[in-house]
Amino acid sequence: MRVKLEYGKRGLEVDLPSERVVRTLAYKDAAPLVDPGGDLDRVLAAPLGTPPLAELARGRQSACILICDVTRPVPNELMLTPILRTLEAAGVPRAGITILVATGLHRPNEGEELVELVGRRIAETYRCENHFGKRRDEHTYLGESPRGVPIWIDTRYVEAELKITVGLIEPHFMAGFSGGRKLICPGIAALETVKAWHSPRFLEHPLAQSGSLEGNPVHEENTWIAQRAGCDFIVNTVIDAHRRPLYFCAGDMIEAFEAGVAFVRTVVVDRAEREVDIVVTSGAGYPLDTTFYQAVKGMVGAMAVVKPGGTIILAASMSEGIGSPEFTKLFGENPTLEGFVDRITNTDYFVMDQWQLEELAKVRRKARVKVVSDGLPAETLRGLFVEPAVSIETAVAESLAEYGPKAEIAVIPKGPYVLATAGG
Repeated sequence: MRVKLEYGKRGLEVDLPSERVVRTLAYKDAAPLVDPGGDLDRVLAAPLGTPPLAELARGRQSACILICDVTRPVPNELMLTPILRTLEAAGVPRAGITILVATGLHRPNEGEELVELVGRRIAETYRCENHFGKRRDEHTYLGESPRGVPIWIDTRYVEAELKITVGLIEPHFMAGFSGGRKLICPGIAALETVKAWHSPRFLEHPLAQSGSLEGNPVHEENTWIAQRAGCDFIVNTVIDAHRRPLYFCAGDMIEAFEAGVAFVRTVVVDRAEREVDIVVTSGAGYPLDTTFYQAVKGMVGAMAVVKPGGTIILAASMSEGIGSPEFTKLFGENPTLEGFVDRITNTDYFVMDQWQLEELAKVRRKARVKVVSDGLPAETLRGLFVEPAVSIETAVAESLAEYGPKAEIAVIPKGPYVLATAGG
């Protein structure tokens, strides 16, 4: 059978032995919105749990709008256009509006990348700035959370009279789902906050996983932090496999987010009857698969479907390499994953982005990982605790030879965008 995996900007066509593929996990069929602009106007005028945006904006002289960075395929221009129009019509001066890219600890989005993010008209007409998580002096301290996380939030947001977040709700491998509170923490939090929030005492919790909200300390903590920072209004979307809007929700940070999560569960959850020997998956394509750091999400997304001792075969472009210098440094400093986990758990060792290596360690406890990528050479991949493969077909053939004539394959073409489960 021929399958197209999400890979880079163009995808990757692969041939798989149809007699061995027992399940292809994918989005459910859902009709894209016929009039997304009209739907946006309606949710802005009749939000969940808050007055309409126009009413909230009346009398305000400043507004900060948080948006996701380029690693998330959010239709920002579509969503920002009516928000900005509403703010200005309500009397918020254009000079008082800041669109802040919630980079977390990722690199800034500037130049043509910023234009790609928000559209040329908005990029050239409004103040669009990036958050820099390592610059603590650009953050305001808001005390500690109940679990002892120091709260440092970007001052531009803290001081704005009107606080708005714009995002995408999809499965997230630590926080359950993206969107809502996540634009604030980690989106505009300082390194000191993210360091504590992404520590092993949160990430090693069994409920800190994709699709899990109740009892998930990662979700509970960043919700508390976001409430402490304040949020007047959110606008979130759910998109389909072709990145077309399926749904918009707006209003209260918790009530609107929960409505969006309820909808997204009807679209992205898919189940295999049982765990399989081999899972073929992807890093979800551009913009999510541009680094090995981000591609780990595809590996984690396949964990629930692969048997203990099985193999995950992942395709990701990794066109920008491994990831941040700090993340890259981790591989040279930690010769084994077991030693790394012991080090972060039992000593004061800390390197920014270590949480992604911790997630990779979870994957490798259960399965082997083979990676197909044009972005990193085989010798580099070997140093990242995965096995390089020249093609998906080769990796599948090798794995079938290893597991025998009854080996079964599951395929997740869109990788971590699908909430894949098995059994039950």
